[in-house]
Amino acid sequence: MGAAAQTIQNASYQTVGYIKSDGTIQDKSYRTVGYIKRDGTVQDASYRTIGYLKDNGTVQDRSYRTVGYVKDNGTIQDSSYRTVGYVKDDGTVQDRNYRTIGYAKGIPRKWAAFYFFFQK
Repeated sequence: MGAAAQTIQNASYQTVGYIKSDGTIQDKSYRTVGYIKRDGTVQDASYRTIGYLKDNGTVQDRSYRTVGYVKDNGTIQDSSYRTVGYVKDDGTVQDRNYRTIGYAKGIPRKWAAFYFFFQK
């Protein structure tokens, strides 16, 4: 991924945010709303830790409780291993019924999964 921010779009191709190559998360007005650090720590705009993205695909909340999984094949699961969605190789993000809910082209799969499925 280059130095420029990668665009995150909803299913209607409207820009809803950006993720920069350094992990800075911005809303559609370029206001910083969070950070994904190189070690997998996810922080809000005030640098408070809100979660963790582990190398093995495990997604944890700030208390280290597992809230989900991002599989190598793009399947996104909740903490009970139920499939909640998919992030395809081309950046298309789908819900569990394969309906497109957004696009995150050029963004690491774990980052896209966190943005669409776990940051709420």
